[in-house]
Amino acid sequence: MQQYILALDQGTTSSRAIVFDRAGQPVASAQKEFRQLYPRAGWVEHDPDEIWSSQLECAREALRLAGITAAEVASIGVTNQRETTIVWSAATGRPIYNAIVWQCRRTADRAERLSRDMGDRIQSICGVLPDAYFSATKIEWILDHVDGAREMARRGELRFGTVDSWLIYNLTGGRLHLTDRTNASRTMLYDIHRFDWSDELLALFDIPRSMLPEVRPSGAGFGDTAPELFGRAIPIGGVAGDQHAALFGQCCFEPGEAKNTYGTGCFLLMNTGALPIASKNRLITTLAATETDLPEYALEGSVFVAGAAIQWLRDEMGLITSAAESESVARSVHDTAGVYLVPAFAGLGAPHWNAYARGTLVGLTRGAGRAHIVRAALESIAYQTSDILRAMEADTSKTLPHLRVDGGASANAFLMQFQADILGAEVLRPSCAETTALGAAYLAGLNAGVWASRDELRALGGGLTGFRPSMDEGTRNALLDGWRVAVRQCLSGTN
Repeated sequence: MQQYILALDQGTTSSRAIVFDRAGQPVASAQKEFRQLYPRAGWVEHDPDEIWSSQLECAREALRLAGITAAEVASIGVTNQRETTIVWSAATGRPIYNAIVWQCRRTADRAERLSRDMGDRIQSICGVLPDAYFSATKIEWILDHVDGAREMARRGELRFGTVDSWLIYNLTGGRLHLTDRTNASRTMLYDIHRFDWSDELLALFDIPRSMLPEVRPSGAGFGDTAPELFGRAIPIGGVAGDQHAALFGQCCFEPGEAKNTYGTGCFLLMNTGALPIASKNRLITTLAATETDLPEYALEGSVFVAGAAIQWLRDEMGLITSAAESESVARSVHDTAGVYLVPAFAGLGAPHWNAYARGTLVGLTRGAGRAHIVRAALESIAYQTSDILRAMEADTSKTLPHLRVDGGASANAFLMQFQADILGAEVLRPSCAETTALGAAYLAGLNAGVWASRDELRALGGGLTGFRPSMDEGTRNALLDGWRVAVRQCLSGTN
């Protein structure tokens, strides 16, 4: 009877659910957007109850569209936007404040002081550079700014979770407070070498251990859903942060294999195997998703604004009417006429890590028009990816022969070809673009015995579309030189 896996993909702008069959193919899906809240400039919040209700609605709708019942679902896999921080009452299960989203910059000053004073020490424990991006300063902010929160935390009355923990808590009817290693490694509180919360970092932020979830390997099993949600209990077999899930879904199981996800942000991860690599180029050392207790590590570089730049063209600038239109508009001109967009709307991520950088448009002339700006926005995604990949290659002494890609913007053939051109390496796009949800499904399916091994998962893989570089080296280097000048101009205003 149990032929299917239900993957819950809780993202930054929408909740989604996809039903996969034993062949790893999507059978049905549902998606629901939810509100983005901007209380102040640079602040980003979500309503935790809206996250949960939209995700539950999508899960039920996906099962309905697939024409199946809970009895036919072997397991649920959960993947989620990372770093986003929710604090709730242990007694009532009610959030005490909105979810503070990974994009939120309200704690940038605090993170900058930490980076200056003890950045190396923090990174040596948890693998990440101090930044407002991660959860620790968000938790600290909530405890400091919500009336009575600090005292409640000290009395053991509050719980913290990234979005996966919040979903597990609600899926299990409030019975379980859990997370997985990948999400824990994004909090700036987890010792990625000892696989435990760091007492030193908890003391630094004055966060009681009682607030924190139990941490399990990504495929270890995370309880069963409350029977009333779907008509009967369903095991939750796998959990991973979205980018870690995508690495697993792309079957990047060997050291040196890498993928890039083009979503709201852009996230490049490379599997580095059983040993962590300490980056010399301001990249993040993180834990990879595994189905066993044996750890695996990855290097990661994060671009804060990727697909969000295309949304900006559509929603704020009115230069396009849909994201898909960006491709035809970009192709309508031969180049950007010297225009570069550095989309630092929420600061610049790796390898710059500058929270105060802001979006910069340079190279404008009287001849520059709508199409040049649209093309510059798409090209900016590829340039930022190139910056990270070169840093990653320097850290690992490996030259990447190809890059696997996924995410919504990977459907843009212009962007994928330009990415291959600017990297000078082949870009491989799978036939199933839902690799984030697929990774969560793979983890859950391995846990449930739907699939027996990673080799079986590799054999499920569909076809790949390859984009081979066609740009000559001189043109590539000239374009990259122009990009570096634009980035320097963007950063010059933050000194």
